[in-house]
Amino acid sequence: MKKLLVICLLGLAIFGFLDQKGQTTQIVQNVYAGYTAGSDSALQNAIDNQQSNAQVAGAGEVIKVLVDDLKGSRHQRFILKIASGTTLLVAHNIDLASRIDGLNVGDTVEFYGVYEFNNKGGVIHWTHHDPRGQHPGGWLKHNGSTYQ
Repeated sequence: MKKLLVICLLGLAIFGFLDQKGQTTQIVQNVYAGYTAGSDSALQNAIDNQQSNAQVAGAGEVIKVLVDDLKGSRHQRFILKIASGTTLLVAHNIDLASRIDGLNVGDTVEFYGVYEFNNKGGVIHWTHHDPRGQHPGGWLKHNGSTYQ
């Protein structure tokens, strides 16, 4: 029993050390670096359950490119239609990550970020790194390039 307790405490200590060094965020990013389109069950679950603040991955077709939101932190905005037919607004912080230049209607964009439910389908944000290292970094993928 003492061995189990020591092992658990050691594991927690290692996790705490890695978290202080920002390593756990990198580990989470590495897990999703191999994301493939179609593995969006967490996203669909969040949509179905009207859940917000859900870390999700997915992909969709750009159906509308909107003007940038320039109030406060600047965001590139566009609407994706995912396989289920749901539409999502993507709000990509371009003060913290590069914008997707040349984004057009009909393009496919993969994403990893935070889903927030709304009555129009939802919003995807946190599609960038966290400069403070306290939140899993998100990303967008378009035409072979990753924006984070």
